Amino acid sequence: MSSIRSVSTTARPIVADKREAILRAATRVFAQSGYFNSKVADVARVAGVADGTVYLYFRSKEEILHSIFERSAGEALSEGRRQLAEIADPGEKLLRIARLHLERLGADRDLAIVFQVELRGSTKFMEEFSAAGLAEYLQLIRETFEEGQRTGVFRSELNAKLFAKILFGALDEMATNWILSKRRYKLAPLADDVLDVLLNGALVR
Repeated sequence: MSSIRSVSTTARPIVADKREAILRAATRVFAQSGYFNSKVADVARVAGVADGTVYLYFRSKEEILHSIFERSAGEALSEGRRQLAEIADPGEKLLRIARLHLERLGADRDLAIVFQVELRGSTKFMEEFSAAGLAEYLQLIRETFEEGQRTGVFRSELNAKLFAKILFGALDEMATNWILSKRRYKLAPLADDVLDVLLNGALVR
């Protein structure tokens, strides 16, 4: 506790580490026990801290769930924008978005369960998250598609907003199926299949 109260600069990394440890522990607990069945005490135990320490960083279990989403969505958007800046072709950009989406979830099954299952446990959560990071993520996809429309890569008459929702929905379904499947397989390669269907269609030309 003394390190948290200290005003010295050396206290900052310790604070950050504890907050991160709590978020990692919460992701694990929520994935294994379910958000509504979990208690803050469960998170504290897995994080290796006292119950009261959790409340130094988060007001409630709900705020912990919010923070898991905000942190992961923020990191995904930041990394996505960084990588897209290195690519010129809009089609390749969409493929990179799709790969990053599934790679991130495929690398952390607990995080995938929290995103695909626990965040959808109530209409309230869905409304809040749809208005937050999800809207920004869909905007990134839409803007990438619109770039392709302007350069003649994609059909100009298509609704870019609808395309963004369809792509997200397809990736979302792949991730959910991966979680629920009894088989063990890599999730990320499915991004190529999804983009192939969306961009090239199913008709033989």
